[in-house]
Amino acid sequence: MDIFPTQNSTLSSIALKGHLAQVYNLRIETCKLLVRNVSDTYVLEGAATKYIFKIYRNHHRSYEEICAEVELLNELSAKGAKVAYPLCALDGSQVQSFNAAEGTRYGVLFSYAMGDVVNDLQPEQLKTLGREMAAIHNITAILALKNPRRVYNIDTMLFEPIKLVKPAFQSLENEYNYLKETSEKIGQKIDQFDLGQFSYGYCHYDFLPKNFHFIGNEVTFFDFDFAGKGYLINDIASFFIHYFLEVYYGKITQEAADKAFAVFVASYREIRPLSDQELASIPYFGFAFWIFYMGFHFENFDDWSNIFFGPKFLKDRTALIKKWVDWYVK
Repeated sequence: MDIFPTQNSTLSSIALKGHLAQVYNLRIETCKLLVRNVSDTYVLEGAATKYIFKIYRNHHRSYEEICAEVELLNELSAKGAKVAYPLCALDGSQVQSFNAAEGTRYGVLFSYAMGDVVNDLQPEQLKTLGREMAAIHNITAILALKNPRRVYNIDTMLFEPIKLVKPAFQSLENEYNYLKETSEKIGQKIDQFDLGQFSYGYCHYDFLPKNFHFIGNEVTFFDFDFAGKGYLINDIASFFIHYFLEVYYGKITQEAADKAFAVFVASYREIRPLSDQELASIPYFGFAFWIFYMGFHFENFDDWSNIFFGPKFLKDRTALIKKWVDWYVK
């Protein structure tokens, strides 16, 4: 009997354990599915070592885009950046292919970012974060990858996503009109900056605490799945969003958030220039971050966001974005 057409498969963790142990010559005791998402993530453990294996979905990342992520992380690791990096199989390959039910899927084995997520970042950790992000930007600002990655600009961050999500707002016309009109205003505001003076290169574009681990004051960055070319202030804006959320949910005061963010910025500036104009653009690039990821939620409804992406989520998210605008956008 022919295999019925399949949209998404989940590869067996038991089969992966044996396969990866052989292909990478590793002693693996356990392999467990950590999260099923637009890419499926497995954690592998040996007696004294952990690894992360990520399986990408075809419609989310092309083979060339996966190769670009690997290429980026190879460059960062080689130049001393604190990142989880792709490992080589016995044959030297870093991207593995699998003949899954829906067709070929690709996977990459990464070193494990030891430590834990820290939301309540202490001053020394903020200093480390600022310096290490700047060190990454010093590398990515002059890097030219052979393989393509997404480009982040006003169209891809704002105008295309806001058009894309319109069908989801059929019962929320007021909310959609607010987001559309504000997106147009934000786009105009961004254009008013002297963008030619902004740092440009490959940015992580999801620089939230969930994507770096601390052991004491030592940090390791991971999950470069959204890395692409754009203004590097996008990374700093995405980190500022962490403090917005901390304030929004009543965990800290705005004064405490501003103080913590200032420590981060001062340490970043020890390693790499960051202009006042770039800092002033954070409210606008931060708004674009919200709209871009709303488009991502919509595009990946079948694979991931169908458990939460509905009228209530959109109404609540619009209220949150409106608060961002009220607090920070002038």
